[in-house]
Amino acid sequence: MSAIEGWQTHTLEECCDILDNKRIPINGEERESRIGTVPYYGANGLQGYIDGFIFDEPLILIAEDGGVFDEYATRPIAYKISGKSWVNNHAHVLRAKASFDQDLIFYNLEHKDIQSYIVGGTRSKLNQGALRQIEINLPESLPEQAKIAEVLSTVDRAIAQTEALITKQQRIKTGLMADLLTRGIDADGNLRSEATHAFKDSPLGRIPVEWEVKDLKSVGNWYSGGTPSRSNSENWGNEVPWVCPKDMKVFDLKTTIEKLTALGLKRGSRLLPAEAIFIVVRGMILAHTFPVCITNKPMALNQDVKGIVTDPNVCSRFFAYWLSEHGQSLLKITTTATHGTKRFDMGELHAVDIAIPRLNEQNEIVRLINEAEKLGINYQSDLKKFRSLKAALMQDLLTGKVRVTTLLT
Repeated sequence: MSAIEGWQTHTLEECCDILDNKRIPINGEERESRIGTVPYYGANGLQGYIDGFIFDEPLILIAEDGGVFDEYATRPIAYKISGKSWVNNHAHVLRAKASFDQDLIFYNLEHKDIQSYIVGGTRSKLNQGALRQIEINLPESLPEQAKIAEVLSTVDRAIAQTEALITKQQRIKTGLMADLLTRGIDADGNLRSEATHAFKDSPLGRIPVEWEVKDLKSVGNWYSGGTPSRSNSENWGNEVPWVCPKDMKVFDLKTTIEKLTALGLKRGSRLLPAEAIFIVVRGMILAHTFPVCITNKPMALNQDVKGIVTDPNVCSRFFAYWLSEHGQSLLKITTTATHGTKRFDMGELHAVDIAIPRLNEQNEIVRLINEAEKLGINYQSDLKKFRSLKAALMQDLLTGKVRVTTLLT
């Protein structure tokens, strides 16, 4: 019984067929020998592709074991599939019964807190008996169920389309950066090519004749930082942003987690001006990622970070983009300390060559990359808005707080 007029509380057993008995487990070795084009699903989504199928219809999957049940607020615990598919025995398989809208059942489960139904320790498990007893509230009217699902599906399509635009724009930006940072653009704004422009041989291969090869050390001044004593509270406050690797998750760095006092700065670190570039030169993150950021205000830095203030004839943002674009190749020259920490040998890093255009061309290259970056940021903003809209709609529509009956014809 539901407290909402015209709604009813149902268990999943009442509104769904549980198709777990149709699942066919398959070991990794057999899967490797049967790679095909049919999606192969497990506890938390697509696991790969296989050469056969068990199902060929729209279904709802929810993890049996290994699910992200405790992250239900930010990650889906259920997902929809359709067409030919293979499902392993780590995901429950649900199909709506007649008089129930399958999409609405899915939306009720997608971000539902079902932790009270979970058993097990290190690997949480939703057994089938508990699955059958999970309760959801649904309108008694099938048209009302379908209309709620339609509204939420419309937002889901907008989210999917925006995610596709972000992926496409990232590919475009990556290609644009690769072209601009190796070939540049001429005075007319055209991308250079050897068919139409003069190039020359260099230690880096063929580059535009206007460009100059330098080593990284000569691009500007490189600075080290430090950490003032943590046992003295006078060193730590809210005055001077202090950059360490955990802050460097964005390219444009505007703030830091920790800040120093003026006294702490004097005692144990160094302040660099706005537009300084920071790179991580020591830490486990260098096993897979080369963090690069540029600041919008003066900031200090710790000992795991190097700061670079470029010469007047080098645009700091151009150099930051170059470092970011070449991050994976630079990681190849890191070394490993005895305790496993990755680090750069600064002599070796300084000796890496870079091809640099004249300052006016650097600025134009930066302008074009900034435009591509801005478009991506706008798409990300749209995606955030759509996700917020969906969360609000789910809260209103799935609880009956807002009814869709006026939309029914």
